Amino acid sequence: MKIAVLGGGNGSLAAAADLTLQGHTVSLWRRNVTAIETLCANDCLLTLKDFSGQHKISLFKATTEIGEAINGAELIVCPAPATAQPDIAAGLSRHLQNDQVVFMPPGSFGCYVMADILSRSNNPSQVMFAEAGTLPYLTRKHAEDTIAITTRATRLPTGVFPLQRKSEALDIIARAYPAVEDAGDALSGALMNAGPIIHPPLIMMNAGAIEHYNRDLAGDGRRWDIHNEGTQPAIRRVTTRLDGERIAVREALGYGAPHFPLADHYDDEREEWMYGNLAHDKLVDSGDWREELILTDHRYMREDIQTGLAFLVSVAAWAGVAAPTATGLLALGSAVCDDRFEQTGRTMKTLQLDDLSVDELQHRLMHGLSTG
Repeated sequence: MKIAVLGGGNGSLAAAADLTLQGHTVSLWRRNVTAIETLCANDCLLTLKDFSGQHKISLFKATTEIGEAINGAELIVCPAPATAQPDIAAGLSRHLQNDQVVFMPPGSFGCYVMADILSRSNNPSQVMFAEAGTLPYLTRKHAEDTIAITTRATRLPTGVFPLQRKSEALDIIARAYPAVEDAGDALSGALMNAGPIIHPPLIMMNAGAIEHYNRDLAGDGRRWDIHNEGTQPAIRRVTTRLDGERIAVREALGYGAPHFPLADHYDDEREEWMYGNLAHDKLVDSGDWREELILTDHRYMREDIQTGLAFLVSVAAWAGVAAPTATGLLALGSAVCDDRFEQTGRTMKTLQLDDLSVDELQHRLMHGLSTG
């Protein structure tokens, strides 16, 4: 299958390398001109490290022209942070073609964001958008041309917009990611996103330790692992309470199980989570998450709190569901960044959806934007 991968971060390079390794024809797009020129000068070679060893992989194409990358692609994989979605969608909208699938793993309701931007462009193409609950990989870049995959997702709950084209979209995605599972519509898919559940307690409740290690230990080779030293019982209890609020929102909106509770990720005796059993242990053992975290800039803050958690809090309020833990963590993140994430983040209000009833939104999720 012809696939385009958008972005140059951890998830994007992992997708480009892994999908090429599977035998797909992959074109990589990213904005960084120097990185693309360097990659092209080296025959588009990437090094992929995983449990089976080290693989040298040559991509079909690498380009800074987004139209060139997606031309003729059946599947467009966009693992870029949610904060980049509006800008990427603006570039995509001129070039998208009928029946292409744009897949965001995960999305924070990026399905709707991108579809809305496309609907306001002059491009009449009928495109399918989908988003999963997590990245298909636990992964980190070791260099601009080297990517390490600790483990691959074994279950990818995925929502589709518009829902009436769900079967077509999931069939295409499954050819690249057989682990994909039907999660219903795009809002259900957004409410599967694990990032706004696992990361806000970790980054906010460990804020002092994060800034201490960044200041006092920078340069000596020691880094603090938020998923190891930072994942303590008190923080886990907050994560469980936060996840309970997410599940309550899902249930209030009529979305049924499985809800993929985050507790399954930490407990190997429970039901298999998105990355399978022992995923947390593999993540910690890899050492790849011992990294510098700048609180005000890091993806855990800007994507998972300002975007994803702000969205969850706003959906909870719209649905009439109490979410005190989510609301409190959002307020703390706002204070750390001297911002008002409930106003500047991704919310039902900023998406102009807050005046819709549940039935009206479900109609839009089913049929798309052309029918209101």
